[in-house]
Amino acid sequence: MARVVELSYYPVKGCAGTSAIQAPLTPAGLAHDRSFMVVSDEGVYRTQRRDPRLAVIRPAITADGERLTLSAPRTEDLYLWVDTTGARQKVDLFGTAYRGIDQGDTAADWLSEVLRARSRLVRVPPEHDRVTDGMTPGTSGFADSCALHVVSRATLELLNRKLSERGASPLPMNRFRPNIVLDGWAEPHAEDRARRIRIGDSELGYAKLAIRCAVTLVEQESGAKAGPEPLRTLAGYRRASEGGIAFGAKFAVLRPGTVSVGDDAAVTSWGASEL
Repeated sequence: MARVVELSYYPVKGCAGTSAIQAPLTPAGLAHDRSFMVVSDEGVYRTQRRDPRLAVIRPAITADGERLTLSAPRTEDLYLWVDTTGARQKVDLFGTAYRGIDQGDTAADWLSEVLRARSRLVRVPPEHDRVTDGMTPGTSGFADSCALHVVSRATLELLNRKLSERGASPLPMNRFRPNIVLDGWAEPHAEDRARRIRIGDSELGYAKLAIRCAVTLVEQESGAKAGPEPLRTLAGYRRASEGGIAFGAKFAVLRPGTVSVGDDAAVTSWGASEL
């Protein structure tokens, strides 16, 4: 049986993640995951695809979600009281219009300096009612799509063997920015076939394969683009039938609860890979 070996949530979309030993699992994923987003002055989302320096920003949020701290190299930390009641404004995420609550000029000025581009910080409003797609519909904050991204260690180990065969260096798991990392499956990419997973008192439902993009080319500690790997190697064996390169799987939350490192991940239903 697989078990949880890593948990990570990403308070600000595109910025560094926070590791956890235990985390509440809400309908929208791990608590505070992608509840904030950096946008341009026009409200268009920023991503490491275009702004790789997002990776060097390290957010920290209190358990109650009321205080957010942003840190970056050679920059004074920013401490914010989170606004959940302010005016809603339009924001654009992959061409879809949502609403966000602007977190003020101080946050905007700090982000603009670090990213070297005019930016603002918005938070998901309490009434956010996004519906995500895939085999199991669900909801999420400002994530690319579904509530949870799940990857197994066996999946990364296979990639790193193939990278080694090409003379390339192995990559750490954080290149793929998962929420839940599982270990214990001998077969790589078993997460492709897991349709229902029970972890602690929670349950996950498979939504779709995780299609990878240029974010995987960004070295997460430095914010520097370091391509062409892993996409070059993955293209040789992980091309999805619907298009794109798949690595890991996206899941919706069927039953909220609490997830902890060390929890068993019991697959109660399997299916065929969509690859």
